[in-house]
Amino acid sequence: MGTTATAFETTYRVGIIGRTGKGGYGHALDTAWSAVPQTRVVAVADDNKSGLGAAARKLKLKSTYLDYRKMLDEAKPDIVAICPRWVDQHAEMVLAAAERGIHVYMEKPFCRTLEEADQIVATCQKTHAKVQIAHPTRFSPLLNTIKQLIADKAIGTLLEFRGRGKEDRRGGGEDLWVLGSHILDMIRALAGAPVSCSARIGWKGHAVTREDVFEGPEGIGPLAGDDVQAVYQMNDGVTAHFASVRNQGGNPRRYALQIFGSLGVIEVIEGTLPMVYYLGDPSWSPGRSGAKWQPVSSAGIGQPEPFQGPEYKARHTLGIRDLLAAIQTGLEPSCGMYEGRGVIEMIAGCFESHRLGRPVPFPLKNRRNPLTLL
Repeated sequence: MGTTATAFETTYRVGIIGRTGKGGYGHALDTAWSAVPQTRVVAVADDNKSGLGAAARKLKLKSTYLDYRKMLDEAKPDIVAICPRWVDQHAEMVLAAAERGIHVYMEKPFCRTLEEADQIVATCQKTHAKVQIAHPTRFSPLLNTIKQLIADKAIGTLLEFRGRGKEDRRGGGEDLWVLGSHILDMIRALAGAPVSCSARIGWKGHAVTREDVFEGPEGIGPLAGDDVQAVYQMNDGVTAHFASVRNQGGNPRRYALQIFGSLGVIEVIEGTLPMVYYLGDPSWSPGRSGAKWQPVSSAGIGQPEPFQGPEYKARHTLGIRDLLAAIQTGLEPSCGMYEGRGVIEMIAGCFESHRLGRPVPFPLKNRRNPLTLL
């Protein structure tokens, strides 16, 4: 079991898990700890020997392992950073850490199926290991500002959320997993958990069938679709939409979340200190109304941004700090395993709704990958 640090200790020992050639070290999850003085990286594991050597040189470490389980047992970190973008071993790695009482900071997506998510939750509930998923927008001070603008009726009556992926070569099912997970997490952060999903998955102009299912890249597992159209029913009559169509992305991209109300729109770009814009226009059409988009900071509409420290420009510092606070207080991290499972359920809900040809309520009864049952 990891020698879990207490609130009175000054340094948390961190172990790094990477997979060179199979998701690597994600979005710099290996080097992010240098910005958090309460942490110290003590060991690295990578099953690729040359990649392990390169990581050891970059991190200036002598303690290296080809087997991450051996690292967990011998280096005894308090926290492990699960860095690979590939998702096929995420659940296995989280469980290995959680079974030893070691906390986790990890790359998204959380895992591949609700079965895996349920197993992680059950294990962490027993050992009290904390899991934080690296969705950086979740930790932004701008989230509270946006919530307050909505509560203050800056956009009138809240009507709907609309999100799109990057819609590049990954557009469709892969985009839903890889970039859509960020958008869906943003929806959850601002609107809470949806109650149902209705979706259609297309492939080359027709509805996806069993013959259209393929093994997805980056360890996603069974995957399908170059066109995803999903509608989530939220509480209080609000709807949330997510869509992605392959090779239809613009420049600049539409990759963002837009929040529509009876009096205007708020647009949120993913990131720790994201670009946020406000349009005070009931028609949602500046071409007709002459209204102008205005920048929003954490201080409000049109105000300069008061948060200028390096932690607000880094992708992981705020998330790591939030994890440390959760470890010390025993509270759930802001983007913990329950929120991670919720995002996976929103993704799975798209494929399950398509499979059944009807809206599906949450929580889903089917915890397997729906495409395996198509």
